[in-house]
Amino acid sequence: MADLAVPQPAEIEARRTRRGPRIERDRTGAWIVLALLVFITLFPFYWALRTALSTQRDLLSDPTNLLPVGFTWASFKAALGMISAEASVAAGGSGRVFHFWRYLGNTFLVSTLVAVGQTWFSAMAAYAFARLHFPLRNQIFTIFLASLMVPGIVLVIPNFVLIHDLGWINTYQGIIAPGFLMSPFSIFFLRQFFLGINRDMEEAAKIDGAGYFEIFWRIILPMAQGPVLMLGIITFITQWNDYLWPFLVGRAENVRVLTVALSVFRSQTPNGSPDWPGLMAGTLLASVPIMVIFIFMGRRLSESIQFTGVK
Repeated sequence: MADLAVPQPAEIEARRTRRGPRIERDRTGAWIVLALLVFITLFPFYWALRTALSTQRDLLSDPTNLLPVGFTWASFKAALGMISAEASVAAGGSGRVFHFWRYLGNTFLVSTLVAVGQTWFSAMAAYAFARLHFPLRNQIFTIFLASLMVPGIVLVIPNFVLIHDLGWINTYQGIIAPGFLMSPFSIFFLRQFFLGINRDMEEAAKIDGAGYFEIFWRIILPMAQGPVLMLGIITFITQWNDYLWPFLVGRAENVRVLTVALSVFRSQTPNGSPDWPGLMAGTLLASVPIMVIFIFMGRRLSESIQFTGVK
């Protein structure tokens, strides 16, 4: 059998030298693709900011300019209630009052209550499916999973009829009720994590006389802090961005949320031409709380996702 040829150091170095330019080209191409994706993602935000910093009159006369046309902060000041309607009209705005702080408070209240309620009740249901033994447990859980296949739009009309019959149209409880208790995805998500928690601490707590709720509150929830927090943030953001349901049952001024308020603002501007700078200013201000959440909680959120993926 012939001896295998052993590469000499010079030959190895030559191969490494030939691979060098190819690796550099691949790396450069990857950076170019990444930069392009970042640009595609961020450009709509820049365009909204450019529109908000322009005046309506100058914007309509030069709509393709990449820079703010007739630079002004009037749209942001009008959205925040810092200038009068007359000053807003003089700056080229619609002059319509946009009660940003009221809508922001309504949105924060609704999103917080839905996130807290859905996370809490879903966690309790997930603990029951993961740890407790009762008749037809697996069958009931299968029914919950099957409901994931039902499109959400199918439930809009039955929920609306129920809320209408309860007299909850244009009330906070009418907006909050459908998402307050639990969701199949939330239960499934937390149940999978609860199944991976070691049972030794639970057994020790039972020996010491702890009940199911005390075990859930003192042992399970602290150990599942990351996934529970992640679920709460996702639910909060989803509710913050929701439009259809609040539009159907919460169009009154006193309970109107930001997504509905922006839609109404666009439809009620004079002369049939939307106040684009004012609309973009309100949209950017409405997105600030979500950006703050991602800035301060994004790392914790990603760590939670990685942690839940490892058994």
